Amino acid sequence: MSDLLRAPAEHKYAEELDWLESIDTGPKPFAWRLSPKMVRLFVLGSDRSDGLDREIAQKWFGDRGFVERAIVTLASDRGLLLIGDPGTGKSWLAELLSAAISRNSTLVVQGTAGTTEDQIKYSWNVSMVIAKGQSRESMIPSPIMTAMETGAIGRFEELTRSTSDVQDALISILSEKYISVPELDSDNIVFAKPGFSIIATANSRDRGVNDLSSALKRRFNFVRIPVVTNKKSETEIVRFRTEELLRRHEIELDVPPTLLDVLLRSFADLRAAATAAGSDDEKLESALSTAEQIGVLEDAILHSNFFGDSELSARALASSLVGSLARRQPEDLAILNKYLHGVVEPRSKDEGGQWPEFLEGGRDTIATLS
Repeated sequence: MSDLLRAPAEHKYAEELDWLESIDTGPKPFAWRLSPKMVRLFVLGSDRSDGLDREIAQKWFGDRGFVERAIVTLASDRGLLLIGDPGTGKSWLAELLSAAISRNSTLVVQGTAGTTEDQIKYSWNVSMVIAKGQSRESMIPSPIMTAMETGAIGRFEELTRSTSDVQDALISILSEKYISVPELDSDNIVFAKPGFSIIATANSRDRGVNDLSSALKRRFNFVRIPVVTNKKSETEIVRFRTEELLRRHEIELDVPPTLLDVLLRSFADLRAAATAAGSDDEKLESALSTAEQIGVLEDAILHSNFFGDSELSARALASSLVGSLARRQPEDLAILNKYLHGVVEPRSKDEGGQWPEFLEGGRDTIATLS
């Protein structure tokens, strides 16, 4: 799978999953490939108290209780809804859980304003229908129907982005656990096999776009994923994702701890400013999530590797930060300029280190974009 741009978790960690399955003696719900304890261990990583012969790397960084509640929900007959701000790792957690439980995380429906009911139920192969008529062979199952037929985990990304008609179609699937196919005279009901469940994600900032009905809410257990505010945890997440990027691009480039600290503190400062802002006009349009923080660092690394001296610099990091976060012009540029003058300039005088070059790089980029 090394020739894939982005391998799904079950392929990326196939050897690790195989090993965990070979030593797993715990009880497994339904047709799960791993027991709940092993699913948790795969997601959160191992420590010495687990007594394993090898280390299992941590892949999702967050509260242990959130993961355990998610696993328990999937072992019941209820759906799981992961809800939180952008960049909190909802989709990544859903993918890891699906990979560990079903060894298939690709049964995904992406919720948008254009998502149709057919995309969560079934559609038809038109040429086969014309040639042979409607039958099970000419039916194209949706990822959710495929999950039902195989007893696997189906995923629904950005549930609140889809319309109410599409959301309502999930109610019967989650409650009755079957899909009717009225176009067929026989064999016209697809029943879910044991193990089937749905992990949905929802962006808490989309509240009011297409709110979930009370009926649909009752069929989900909600797990709210908070924004990572702990500096140590955020550092681990950023470092984990950055190391993946470097391996994927086969880039040999060090990320100095001092520059990582500059990035983390900058985002913390900007989040504090956004919290204290009196109106949306005084806030950056960016959610300032951990995912966006990773994107800023990745952009700086790639720019330094391809157009720099193969060495990450504070100037490149500042340029990437301004270029990534300045989405509204001139509003966002004014906010960033205020941050550079009010916070970074005094800090560069008091602390020195990487801050003076970071300040210079940020100013130059704002001047270019203005």
